Amino acid sequence: MNRLLRVVEWCLVCVGTGLATWVVWVMVEAEYTRRMPIPPPLTITQTLPDGKSLPGDAGSARSAGTSGTVVVTPSRGAWVARLEAPTVQMKATVLEGSDDRTLDRGAGHIEDTPLPGQPGNIGIAGHRDTIFRPLKRIQVGDPLNLTTRDRIYHFTITSTTIVGPKDVHVLDPTSEPTLTLVTCYPFEFIGRAPRRFIVQARLEREELRSP
Repeated sequence: MNRLLRVVEWCLVCVGTGLATWVVWVMVEAEYTRRMPIPPPLTITQTLPDGKSLPGDAGSARSAGTSGTVVVTPSRGAWVARLEAPTVQMKATVLEGSDDRTLDRGAGHIEDTPLPGQPGNIGIAGHRDTIFRPLKRIQVGDPLNLTTRDRIYHFTITSTTIVGPKDVHVLDPTSEPTLTLVTCYPFEFIGRAPRRFIVQARLEREELRSP
């Protein structure tokens, strides 16, 4: 019996050590992602036949439309933007994708919504207990800043709402440039939270980012 107890104790110690190591790794990786510097503007790598230039970088999918328009789609997990909510001291790196792996590292650009700088409703998701925790103190009228490689987009929060997990209408296309943040709710809920906290903001202005 004593030998069995020692084996069980040893197994529990190993499991506890493994879990602690995993938690530390997740926290370190998340902090590293949060502090990622803004990459330099995209470099010219190819010239289209009609004289238009095709920008791109490693990890991006590139395609040209029939009119010569170039669409640059970041690969999953690639850097997209930096999101800041100065009134609640929130800074987050936005990566491409909203899968669990991506959201463990930072905020995630929701697939099939516009990228920063494109018209419509940009969707960004984040965990309520890590990167988006400061949103519980956000107020209508507060600013949100979204910085890409070459521009800064200044938004003003127009609404905060609580919806069900299937109320995806908050990501519907909009006629005006809109930013929608999505996180789970309630913020203090233990386990899988049953609802979603939504922050929506309108674009006020944009400016070129200084190198």
